Amino acid sequence: MNVRERHKFVVELLVQQNRATVAELARATGASEMTVRRDLEVLESRGALRRVRGGAVSSRTGGVEPPYAVRALSGTPAKERLARTVVGLLADGETVALDTGTTAVAVARAMAGRRLTVAPLSLHAAYALSDQPGIRLVMPGGQVRAEELSFHGHTAVRTLGELCFDTFVLGCCGVDPVQGATAYDLDDVQVKRAAVAAAQRVVLVATADKLGRTALGRICPIEQVTLVVTDAPADSPAVDALRERGVDVLHPAPEAD
Repeated sequence: MNVRERHKFVVELLVQQNRATVAELARATGASEMTVRRDLEVLESRGALRRVRGGAVSSRTGGVEPPYAVRALSGTPAKERLARTVVGLLADGETVALDTGTTAVAVARAMAGRRLTVAPLSLHAAYALSDQPGIRLVMPGGQVRAEELSFHGHTAVRTLGELCFDTFVLGCCGVDPVQGATAYDLDDVQVKRAAVAAAQRVVLVATADKLGRTALGRICPIEQVTLVVTDAPADSPAVDALRERGVDVLHPAPEAD
């Protein structure tokens, strides 16, 4: 494994089992224990884990969003499949507000070759779109949140209130049939609400782990979501609960062998 692959492996393993020893990680990755200790030091500096004697434990808690750099290491193939499905729902010429987060960045990359007007709510997504000739960028402005590079504040909210979008691609931190779409950062919530209000339809894209989760700030009730695109199993209780509330749920097409 190269360094990025090792970091991704460590983060995802700790999500699954919460704790791992240096010796266990060395065996699993094929790296030396000294290399693993350096990896753990780097990941701890990014907030991805907490080092303990002999290994590391997960730093994730229910009320705090994992750092962007950590989320960017996790679930990349799933996010890319979801992104292709979302972009397939867009017609050339549409105006699109594109949310913050790593899944939204995957959507931005999947827009390559399309003809769209896009208002990205983060600089990460804007950068991914910046060299695409068919994309017209509209930047909402405002303050920029460190690391997440998302726009927030009065300027961003006011700008979105003056625009009309065909579609808002919402990438929330949690979606629940009762609590609706939620996010951890309350400044981000205000901007997302403004984008929901400005759009004719809201396409919520969420990896399976987001279904049934509730974060601190409520973005919108589930009734304001037009469609949920997720890789959660079609027969899962979380998907059934969304459908019982009248929400359409779409799954990515199976990968070709």
